[in-house]
Amino acid sequence: MAQNTVEKTPVTLLGLGAMGTALARTWLAAGHPLTVWNRTPAHAAALAAAGASAADSAAEAVAANTLVVVCLLDDASVDEVLAGADLAGRDLVNLTTSTPAQARARAEWARERGGRYLDGGIMAVPPMIGVPEAGGYVFYSGSRELFERHQETLSVPADTTYVGEDAGFAALYDVALLSAMYGMFAGAAHAFALIRKEDIDPAALAPLLADWLVAMVPAVHQTADQLRSGDYTKGVVSNLAMQVAGTPTFLSTAEQQGVSPELLSPYFELMRRRLAEGSGEEDLTGVIDLLVH
Repeated sequence: MAQNTVEKTPVTLLGLGAMGTALARTWLAAGHPLTVWNRTPAHAAALAAAGASAADSAAEAVAANTLVVVCLLDDASVDEVLAGADLAGRDLVNLTTSTPAQARARAEWARERGGRYLDGGIMAVPPMIGVPEAGGYVFYSGSRELFERHQETLSVPADTTYVGEDAGFAALYDVALLSAMYGMFAGAAHAFALIRKEDIDPAALAPLLADWLVAMVPAVHQTADQLRSGDYTKGVVSNLAMQVAGTPTFLSTAEQQGVSPELLSPYFELMRRRLAEGSGEEDLTGVIDLLVH
């Protein structure tokens, strides 16, 4: 049993918030020697009781192992925490939420300090970590060689998806998916607001709404196909002209129900602008081109 533990890749983890703690407990449960550090020592102490080594400083934690995983509040925190650490020869895996530009700059920053860099975007919440059936995973981008070297270890807390050598791609994929999620939440919020003052149980609408959203999911594949081909009329069922003609009904219904149209109006305005360019036979895909500066 002891021999099996020795064979596991040692990991240093900086940052023990809810996500960091979930990552730490999963690596410990899998038998990985783990060195941890956190600004609040009590968090590290709790993990030390479970078998982790608690470092007195971030620099000490970095020095303990080659594989260093960072899961902090923001990009500025990474600067602050690693300011006094020697990254020479270290494999730095940054799971801190950042922008693509910040990730690319951080990769260069690590290289200048003698470290190797991999960026990650976590597509999960803490309860999903260490639970394969929950479906959580992490996007990784940067050095493919570095990813492949540590993939087995990185796959312990959640599945891994490598998205390219460009260090900014993990952050970009992460934000792209989450942006779509918030758009869905906005639509659902408007739907529930419409029935809020009526004698309609939200629990009765919920399964209908969920099923409808699932039924609409294949549209993303058609959009991708149209973007790739450049033909926005390909496979169109409800063209832009017809959909724009229907938007007054949605706005009037919102007004009659005493609901602000502010979640719908910006998108409807983009639809009208695209139609004004003479693209009535298109799908809604042309709206994307209006968003890109």
